Amino acid sequence: MQRKVAGILDEKGTEVWSVEPTDTVLRALETMAQHNIGAVLVLDGDDLAGILTERDYARKVKLQERGSNETPVSQIMTGVVRTVKPSASVAACMELMTDERVRHLPVVDEDGRIVGIVSIGDVVKAMIAQQRDLIADLERYITG
Repeated sequence: MQRKVAGILDEKGTEVWSVEPTDTVLRALETMAQHNIGAVLVLDGDDLAGILTERDYARKVKLQERGSNETPVSQIMTGVVRTVKPSASVAACMELMTDERVRHLPVVDEDGRIVGIVSIGDVVKAMIAQQRDLIADLERYITG
């Protein structure tokens, strides 16, 4: 059976950490460090304005010698964010992440509201569990 994004969220929870576009990069990094995460969503009110990842920081702040305490998140965030629905398959997420070279996908409901976020680690873990289930089903069928 194909696992869905909703199943990942059921297991890990739906808590999403975010910052505002006007927050400093330092504030975003502090949020990521505090919660041991690799990305924060950038919300303008309830609207998804972007995502800020450790990769954004490394490439757009550190390498360009910008100051983390002066640079607003809006200047370095990724503004075009790929999202998935809770009904999306884990395999579809893996394909999207691979094709788009992203490690985090916000999950939005039918009304466009953010209901969670999945990381590449979450997706890989779910894919491994799906493969284990398939192997167990095949073993039961063969020995059954």
